[in-house]
Amino acid sequence: MPNSSTQKQIPVTLIPGDGIGPEIVDVVVRVFDALGNPFAWETQQAGVNALEKSGDLLPQVTLDSIGRTGLALKGPLSTPIGGGFRSVNVRLREAFQLYANVRPARTIVPGGRYEKIDLVLVRENLEGLYVGHEHYVPIGDDAHAVAMATGINTRAGSRRISKFAFDYAVRNNRRKVTIVHKANVLKALTGLFLETAKQVGLNYADQIEFNDRIVDACAMQLVLNPWQFDVIVSTNLFGDILSDQIAGLVGGLGMAPGANIGERAAIFEAVHGSAPDIAGKGMANPTALLLAAALMLDHKGLVAEAKLLRDAIDSVLSKESGRTIDLGGTVSTSKYGDLLVERIRDMQK
Repeated sequence: MPNSSTQKQIPVTLIPGDGIGPEIVDVVVRVFDALGNPFAWETQQAGVNALEKSGDLLPQVTLDSIGRTGLALKGPLSTPIGGGFRSVNVRLREAFQLYANVRPARTIVPGGRYEKIDLVLVRENLEGLYVGHEHYVPIGDDAHAVAMATGINTRAGSRRISKFAFDYAVRNNRRKVTIVHKANVLKALTGLFLETAKQVGLNYADQIEFNDRIVDACAMQLVLNPWQFDVIVSTNLFGDILSDQIAGLVGGLGMAPGANIGERAAIFEAVHGSAPDIAGKGMANPTALLLAAALMLDHKGLVAEAKLLRDAIDSVLSKESGRTIDLGGTVSTSKYGDLLVERIRDMQK
């Protein structure tokens, strides 16, 4: 296994985040030390912790760091409700044009409701109904009588995310891409996406199969027969909802990593919340962030290190004695890190 002492480390912006974030980030740092860390961490702040220290949820110094490194790993961030605060995650996506959100889901803990799940959802990350074009229309004395939102899908954006999904599928030896939409009702907004994705798919017809599904039918089939799906590509809102549903097939958001990919930068994250109610209690599950870090290794071509990390996670979680509380075990956050470090060192012998 390559060691950081003989290879130049890759700069990465590390954002501990809020709530349980610092606890699970600490586990990641310890585990990567055991791997012979190929990354040089540059720790920065975002979220409520940053707001309290600097007056900004997303300080310029953090943005500058990501601009330099082009790579970030972040723990969960909290955005205060109300008060005009925009989601930090949305701001990051916009700032670095992170157009592709990649959400893999794979069965790791045996004995659940669904076995042998291996799905990847690719979500368009910048368009759709999440562009934030919202306003109220007053009627009489009610200033908020009507709420209106505008969704925007472009052919260029639809083509870009579709090409990303098909390229991902081919590169990773997947078998099928399913285009998910609601073109039977939202004929313009998602009809354009469907039409464009199909056109892109035809360019890959000799390499990979593709089909399409209406989003509500897809949601039902993910419950009835998830094994029929492989790679799913969808618009922003639908992808957001379906990706959490898919995470539920493999144990919940504690097992769900995410990658946000753009041309100039990539940010990897645990997609679960900051869980302030359990912060500092040793109850958090670091697996999602560790799997996100494995995606970051893949992204930089460090395939052997990524495989070793995933194999160690699989091995520890295969036994009940290695599982955190959310997975039915009794292992604390820190102890889980200890077990992974021990397993990695055993596998390196």
